[in-house]
Amino acid sequence: MQEKFQQWTLEAIRKEGARLSWLEEKRLEWTPLLASTLKKMLDGYTFIIMNDKDYEWFADYIMLSINRPTKDRPFVPFVNIKSIFPNIDLLKSNEDFEILEDMLSLMFQDAYTFFYVGKSNDVKYRIAKRKYDSFLWMIGEQVQNSFYLDSTDERLDIKLLELFKLLNRSIDAVLGDEVSLED
Repeated sequence: MQEKFQQWTLEAIRKEGARLSWLEEKRLEWTPLLASTLKKMLDGYTFIIMNDKDYEWFADYIMLSINRPTKDRPFVPFVNIKSIFPNIDLLKSNEDFEILEDMLSLMFQDAYTFFYVGKSNDVKYRIAKRKYDSFLWMIGEQVQNSFYLDSTDERLDIKLLELFKLLNRSIDAVLGDEVSLED
């Protein structure tokens, strides 16, 4: 029997104990965003990871971890924008962004979205926010339809890793048909 995603998420957070207690308070912000993202994954979307300069390490971590061959699940479509378009930081204008979007639409038949982690002062955020269904983890600034993380939090890097772990477990649960994303 499938469990509802909201309940499954609460149980997964509580199972982690004190480490994730901070997320229990924010789960009503987190769960709908993640559920929407997971639905896109099931619909065949590719997730293009983008981040600001300070969090390049996190994009590398995601790429090294998300599709480990030792995981007992199908590979999932996550790619780093830097592997597709290394010159992304040189884009400046809306015309540049449109040309990039045209290329991505051709590559992924319009079945793609952005997974952005970082602050709003980066060109990659300007690109990600153009796509209404981007999965945004905003650091230091609250933006509509995004997950907010405090830039002054001493545990910020650890929280990013914990969120990714929960994201990864959620992917396992959805692909393993343990949870339902339906309301």
